[in-house]
Amino acid sequence: MIQDTIAAISTAVGEGGIAVIRVSGPQAVQAAHAIFRSRTDIRSAASHTVHYGHIADPRSGETVEEVLLTVMRGPRSFTAEDVVEISTHGGYISVKKVLDVVLQQPDVRAAEPGEFTKRAFLNGRIDLAQAEAVIDLIRSKSDRAFAIALKQVDGKLSRQIRGLRQEVIELLAHIEVNIDYPEHDVEEMTSSYIREQCHLVIGQLDQLLKTANEGKILREGITTAIVGRPNVGKSSLLNALAQDNKAIVTDIPGTTRDVIEEFVTVGGIPLKLLDTAGIRETSDIVEQMGVERSRNALKDADLILLVLNHHESLHEDERELMELLAGRQVIVIVNKTDLEGHLEMEVLQQRYPQEAIVPMSVLQEEGLEQLEQAISSLFFSGKLESADLTYVSNARHIALLKQSKQSLEDAIEATYQGIPIDIIQIDVRTAWEQLGEIIGDSAGDSLIDQIFSQFCLGK
Repeated sequence: MIQDTIAAISTAVGEGGIAVIRVSGPQAVQAAHAIFRSRTDIRSAASHTVHYGHIADPRSGETVEEVLLTVMRGPRSFTAEDVVEISTHGGYISVKKVLDVVLQQPDVRAAEPGEFTKRAFLNGRIDLAQAEAVIDLIRSKSDRAFAIALKQVDGKLSRQIRGLRQEVIELLAHIEVNIDYPEHDVEEMTSSYIREQCHLVIGQLDQLLKTANEGKILREGITTAIVGRPNVGKSSLLNALAQDNKAIVTDIPGTTRDVIEEFVTVGGIPLKLLDTAGIRETSDIVEQMGVERSRNALKDADLILLVLNHHESLHEDERELMELLAGRQVIVIVNKTDLEGHLEMEVLQQRYPQEAIVPMSVLQEEGLEQLEQAISSLFFSGKLESADLTYVSNARHIALLKQSKQSLEDAIEATYQGIPIDIIQIDVRTAWEQLGEIIGDSAGDSLIDQIFSQFCLGK
């Protein structure tokens, strides 16, 4: 049982229409009653009701703020505890003053990052996979990523994992009966049954893992470096994709001196764009540093947009850059197609597939749709799967699904090798525990603490 009561600001810091302070725990209503001045005695207020009044400092009697106070009684609340939410005027001073008064009450302390969601997990309202999806919901950078996270918060992935665990536990029960009553066991029949059931679960794991690459991309985005020689249109491309003037654009080569980062969504796919300094030999010390940072950005990029000038012949620097990018995920953007062409297209066609060469005129806003399609083809086989599909996007979940699959494959192999059934049982039980770790049924305290420490304060 959780005995203490926690409080924190749940809205973003800064000016706004309102700010919200959340209080959760056994003393939440009593603590709020001690500082709330209203015609209503909130100690007897019904759950999920809103009350108008003022917050006052009990020590001085001074009125601190005009507020709306919402009462939500457990277990019908986010944390499954008694929760009070105090809505104040937005601003730095007002919300801090109210929080200070709340924290002066007995048995109320400041919440740790993610502690409200952690309590929801510990009190059984949500499982660990749903809790992690709350982070994804907050951090989602595209509509698609938000939709995936929302379904996981609703428990779609968790239900599938529980279904898989149920199939594995039924297999375990069958094995344990045969261990306890060996005189009724037919060895070949048992081995055949183990292989059959393991293959059924592996097939479902494969269906989930099939979405892992796409899900991870939608969750984390594709780190995308825009590279090329100076003045080929890299910064103009970033501005076009961001639909804003994020980078300075001039006719002077070498304007961009550092790596500029910007998150954009292209065709529903989140991209972390890195606009790099033009890569060329230069005697300018500052530009040399920018070129070196550009080369470092290339190492971390998942996707590289190589921008070339349609109006100019391939430069030796560009030929060297193409050699440097051999084996990487590259889309070649042939920019400035509104000008007369001098670029040796046959050289590009020999090195890159046709779908990876995108003619564009960023100035005329031509070719952006073709670029979207090229990115989608490269990472999603041309299209995103149905919105009804359960995407696995969390790296921890992906690793555990792979481990569980391997454990079941080990069990299958063991049946062919004639290994005793009580040893095979260990692999099957390991698979069951690994699946349980996804939803928190077999997760250790250190893992739980690590996951919730990633949350923002007040969530």
